[in-house]
Amino acid sequence: MSSDDTPPAPQPGFGAVVRGNVLAVGVVSLLTDLSSEMMNPLLPVFVAGLVPTHAAALTLGLMEGVGEATASLLKLVSGRLSDRLGRRKALILAGYGLSTLTRPLFSLATTGAHAVGLKFVDRIGKGVRTSPRDALIADAVPAARRGLAFSFHRAMDHAGAVIGPLVALALLHLLLGYGFWRGDRAVPAAEEMAALRIVFAAALVPGLVAVAVIVFAVREVAPAPATAPGGANAPPERLPRRFYGLVAAAALFALGNSSDLFLLLYAHERFGHGLGLLIALWIALHLAKMASSVPGGLLADRLGRRATILAGWGLYALVYLGLAGAEESWQLWALLMVYGLYVGLTEGAAKALVADLTPSSQRGTAFGIYHGAVGLAALPASLLFGVFWAALGPRAAFSIGAGLALAAAVVLLTVVRPGPER
Repeated sequence: MSSDDTPPAPQPGFGAVVRGNVLAVGVVSLLTDLSSEMMNPLLPVFVAGLVPTHAAALTLGLMEGVGEATASLLKLVSGRLSDRLGRRKALILAGYGLSTLTRPLFSLATTGAHAVGLKFVDRIGKGVRTSPRDALIADAVPAARRGLAFSFHRAMDHAGAVIGPLVALALLHLLLGYGFWRGDRAVPAAEEMAALRIVFAAALVPGLVAVAVIVFAVREVAPAPATAPGGANAPPERLPRRFYGLVAAAALFALGNSSDLFLLLYAHERFGHGLGLLIALWIALHLAKMASSVPGGLLADRLGRRATILAGWGLYALVYLGLAGAEESWQLWALLMVYGLYVGLTEGAAKALVADLTPSSQRGTAFGIYHGAVGLAALPASLLFGVFWAALGPRAAFSIGAGLALAAAVVLLTVVRPGPER
């Protein structure tokens, strides 16, 4: 376990890190996100076709908030369970399998309650798989290359988020023709809703391929045994205080970090973006995330995790403040490209820092605590963002999010200091 987040000594190169479980789990994430992102950029419009116009933001906030809170609680349970069992793969398979079977059922939804319920079940799968998967990745590479490993995984995830909307775009164009490009109404027409349902059903296919990759390509790796003083019967080592400081800072940041679907809703309502532009915007956003992920991970390995996270959170605050004042469509697009850079700087670095601060035998539990705290903050985050949006307007909601991001950066800078655990 690393005692601080200072730059480590030179370690194996890209090819020696991105292989085996790191590569296999990356492919699984690419295929899974291909499946889910055939749907996600379309969900704000789909929800607008299920509920009254004034209820769209609140329904979207409830759907995302309840789903993420559910996943958060289960991430804690599954992480601890994977540590006790000394096995990760079965939980990873169960989680991905449940989500794969649930997503296409959105094609049958007829009310906002159906959408909320299906998101709830889908996030159960995410909760079961996430902590064991991240622990598996952390144990697959040297400590000094965890930034690269986790960032590669996130890059593959974002690659799926680019391909998925392109597949959806092709299917919608095939089903709707030019009507698709004229889809700039606040509420989608009946033929557009029917086409969306077909796209959602087709999302089953890449999900099934992802499950097959888990079965045949992901290798079980048992966590290293605990080395607490007193021998095998001694109680496990306590997780360090700096780890809990990181959790507190990340949870505070998450409180102001609402679902990215609100960015699409903002583009739809304020700038009049229809289905075609929303998909294009979603693709561009994930291209920016994908392009910055591996460089962000390499930077975290070289300069330290904390410094990279702080830079990313600062960018996030600037982007949200910019969104609050955006007047033109091009400003929205430019800000979201910078938003992608924030993601690349923080996602891999944060997970690498969690792994640095915790022993292998407790790493599933640690990832569960981290993901659980961050995800539980997502319920009030997305729900309150929807409330602020409805009551005060989107500009006020974005400004509040920026303020919470800056507060989180102060906590991280103050509490999670480099150096030995005291």
